[in-house]
Order: sequence, then structure tokens, then C-alpha cells
Amino acid sequence: MNVGIPSEIKAGEKRVAMSPANVQSLTDRGVTVRVQTGAGTAAGYPDADYAAVGATLTTDRSEIFAKSDIILQVQSFGSNNENSGEDLAMLRSGQLVIGMMDPLASPQAAQAVASTGATAIALEMVPRISRAQSMDVLSSMATLAGYKAVIMGASAAPRIFPMLMTAAGTLQPARVLIMGVGVAGLQACATAKRLGAVVEAYDVRPAAREQILSVGAKPVELDLDTGESEGAGGYAKEQGEDFLRRQRELMTEVVAQQDIIITTAAVPGAKSPILVTEEMVKAMKPGAVIVDLAAERGGNCALTEQGKTVEAYGVTILGPENVPSEMAYHASQMLGKNMQTLLELILDEQGSLKLDFNDEIIAGTVVAHAGDVPHPHMRKLLNLPELQTQEV
Repeated sequence: MNVGIPSEIKAGEKRVAMSPANVQSLTDRGVTVRVQTGAGTAAGYPDADYAAVGATLTTDRSEIFAKSDIILQVQSFGSNNENSGEDLAMLRSGQLVIGMMDPLASPQAAQAVASTGATAIALEMVPRISRAQSMDVLSSMATLAGYKAVIMGASAAPRIFPMLMTAAGTLQPARVLIMGVGVAGLQACATAKRLGAVVEAYDVRPAAREQILSVGAKPVELDLDTGESEGAGGYAKEQGEDFLRRQRELMTEVVAQQDIIITTAAVPGAKSPILVTEEMVKAMKPGAVIVDLAAERGGNCALTEQGKTVEAYGVTILGPENVPSEMAYHASQMLGKNMQTLLELILDEQGSLKLDFNDEIIAGTVVAHAGDVPHPHMRKLLNLPELQTQEV
């Protein structure tokens, strides 16, 4: 079995699909691993580290695609719609590509991969079941994003987080509100709490209350009917405009008291809900900061601009892109472990590939196979007819 790790080509991407330690788990099993020269440099993994664990280094990207049975990428087709056309042209029938593909927002990319005869596994589609936790790339990356968002907010704010008793008087702690308490939100709560802030958190899902308390934050409770706010896999479900309007009204008073707000509410494959309106920003304290982790999906703040820092009504609004890439060393380590565990599922003891579509992890993550798109939900997005039988 031959595995290839090309350099990431999407602008600003610093991560690499596998760290040297992850690569060693493959070479120890007799798998040949080709790594493009410089693939790990931006993440802090020099070529020499890959060579030391038995990887073959090459400057030729086309060689990696030509000689690899499996291609591992961080941002693959669909996640990288900017400049992945040349990679697509190098795919061949029977080849397997594994990476983040943003399949619910870019289903056409899966169809394009299928047209080459290659198979594609989208890491975002790993089901949230106990057996797949070590493959869950979204949770891995969200953990880092939640941590980094607090650091970004602290850096941009004109105040410190903890209370300090000094000879010059008492400095009051910052008030931090986390909106959206999934993996990123919980990590943000914990990080802000460790820095000494007074932390509150809000999420539409009733189950989030206990999670908020578990990390030392205080739940914000609004008078809303949230009985049907949680969808499949524990993600927040898209809400109607009446619900969102009422939510914004009740949140205005809460938001006005905060020094830093971190928003993390995202719905897979859909535009992010607006949680902080322009009117709410107007009501905030001068010098307050908003860090919008949903900026790439349109943003949770009405004034967010993707990839930019905006000053409005005395409030600083950060719209960061690809936050995990800024912690590329550990992001690559975590993502590489997710990849490694998935490969252990689909490679047998002899290193041969076996895709068992009776396994819910395989059935849930394969978005292109044998010239078609086998995933039922993806077929709906593409307006394709239901498959009568599953190709294996």
C-alpha cells in the first residue's frame, strides 16, 4: 500500500495531513509513505523528521498522485475550491482521497471526484459515535479554535481578564460571554475561566446547560422554547426567523454587559445564524471585543467581515479565517491522529484497503465511490435519485 501526503496548496493553510509520528505508525506496518518536500515545514515538522521515520520525500507533486493508492490532505476537494483543479486532474480510478471536503456546502466537489473513478472520504462526515471519537476531526479542530478565540479576544481587548488586587487599586475581572457551546464553545469557556474572567455562556440546546456548568461557566437562560433545537449528532439545528428574532431581543441586555463575546454557532452546510445584531453592537461597552468563529459561514455578528477586523460603535469585531491553522503544530498532530485511526479501520493487517459499507463510519463518510455519490444526504443535495443498492 502506498500513501501520499502532498503539500497543502490553499492560501494560508499551514497544517499538514500527518505529523512524523503519525507517518511512523504507517511505515511500521510496511506502508510506503511519500511526502512532498516542505509539506510539514509551516507546521514545525521539517523534512528530516519525515525521512527519519521512513517516509520517502519528493519535490514532485505529480509523483505523489501517480504512485499513491491513498492521498491524505487537510483541505481537499470542496474545502479547497480555489486551486484544486490540477489535483483533481491527477486523480485516477480506484484511488482514495481522505481529507476535509466541506461536503454539505460543496456537494459538487464530491461529484467531480466521482467522475474520475476515485473514492473520497470526507472527514467532516465522521459520525459522532463513541467508536469514532478518535477520528472526529471537527472536534479536534474546534477544540483548538475555542482556545485560540479566547487568546485573540484577550489580545484585542483594552483590559485584562483576571481580577487583580494591586497597590494602585482593585482591577475588576473581564466579563466574557460564549455564544454557542459546542466543542469550541466549551473550550473557550474553560480557557477564559482559567485566565480569570467571569464567564457566561449561551446555547439554544437544553442539554448544553450541564456542559456549561461543568467547565465553570454560568448558563444564560432565556425565555425561549428550545425543545427542538438539537439536530442529529448533537449539532444545533437551524431555527426559524421568529425564534431568532425573539432570541436577539432577549440577548440584547445580556450582551450589553459583556467585555468580550465569542460566537461559535454554526449549522453544518448552512449560513451561520445572526446572534449579534447591529443594534446589539451599538448597546455594547466601548472597547468591547467580539471574536466571531463563524465568520467563514457568514458570521454570527451582523457586522462581521470574513478575514478582517472591523471597528464599529467603539466595538472591535474579529472575523478570523481558518483559526486551527494558526496552531498548525498541534492541529497537525491532532488531525494526523484522526487520519491514523481512520486508516487503521480501513486497512487490514496486510495493509490492504477494505471499505466495508456495512460499517456506519464508512457509509457515513464516503462521498464518492465507483463513479457515483453513494451518500444518501449528498445525493439529495445534488438532486440525484436514491440508490437501490449500495456499491461496495
